[in-house]
Amino acid sequence: MATVALKNITKVFPGNVTAVRDFTLSIENEEFVVLVGPSGCGKSTVLRMIAGLEDITGGDLEIDGVRVNDLPPKDRDIAMVFQNYALYPHMTVYDNMAFGLKLRRFSGVEIDGRVREAAEILGLSEYLHRRPKALSGGQRQRVAVGRAIVRKPKVFLFDEPLSNLDAKMRVQMRTELSQLHARLKSTIVYVTHDQVEAMTMGSRIVVMKDGVIQQVGEPLEIYRTPANQFVAGFIGTPPMNLFRGTVHAGGVALGGRELPLEDTQRDKVRSSGLTEAVVGIRPEHLVLTQDPRAALFEAVVDIVEPLGAESLLHARLGDSRFVASIDPSERLRTGDHVRFSVRPGHVMVFDPATERAVA
Repeated sequence: MATVALKNITKVFPGNVTAVRDFTLSIENEEFVVLVGPSGCGKSTVLRMIAGLEDITGGDLEIDGVRVNDLPPKDRDIAMVFQNYALYPHMTVYDNMAFGLKLRRFSGVEIDGRVREAAEILGLSEYLHRRPKALSGGQRQRVAVGRAIVRKPKVFLFDEPLSNLDAKMRVQMRTELSQLHARLKSTIVYVTHDQVEAMTMGSRIVVMKDGVIQQVGEPLEIYRTPANQFVAGFIGTPPMNLFRGTVHAGGVALGGRELPLEDTQRDKVRSSGLTEAVVGIRPEHLVLTQDPRAALFEAVVDIVEPLGAESLLHARLGDSRFVASIDPSERLRTGDHVRFSVRPGHVMVFDPATERAVA
């Protein structure tokens, strides 16, 4: 497979619209890298520049150490799987998967071998004679992936391939794509707006906003230590709760009570010179308590959503609304007053001006 290096990549569309700004990323051989962010953040534009479907305004794109800015898509040795599958409706599954190889004038024996090998990997062997209209959404997606596999490219590019599937099929296809990556040992660049897909599939995640990289790291690293408030609020289901706190000599207080910060966090907060801070706490790190001495704050219940293994409690603390993950056996109703403590070592502190993580 291959390495991919994007060096200070910029894309400016007509009208001086900057879609991607100073994008720098090195993708190692056999990595599964996920570009994630809200609609319009530039992630698909980055993918299309790698594929050669969009011109690069500035910077350098290298595949296996070779600059490919000016190479046409057919000469980059990549394969792309699109959101809408892009299958030929009048062709069978076999012919859809074989079409690209025929254009490249592979022999009939080579084509047949590659198609049947890919069909076996994807569980499509018994559907090779069918046309796309006779397949389910998940099966059509497998055909689109199979068409990429037969090429045996250096790099696979996936542009939101699961967005047209229902929730259950998305979970199944996430698993299948992860297994496929492990089996093929391929280099994959995957674009999605779904942070659950990013967390469960990627070996590294690239979080984007407004065409700029916000953070790059392993899924749990980004989840546990988001670089700024945007990442904190985007990664995680439900996202991290953000509260306004006050800084004092001993650390940070929320609702008049001191937060359980670690010593290194206190030192960073003190040296920051802040008088106010934004406090980040994950829903699973808020704990219901009956002890007023242990409570960090008291809140009013808005609604409780039972999900089976857990319940999500939506509540209000002054002007702030937040979510807590609680035991489903808790019997709470709208309007109830509840007290919360916080698990030690699970508090983030952000600078309200720059939105960057302080501690």
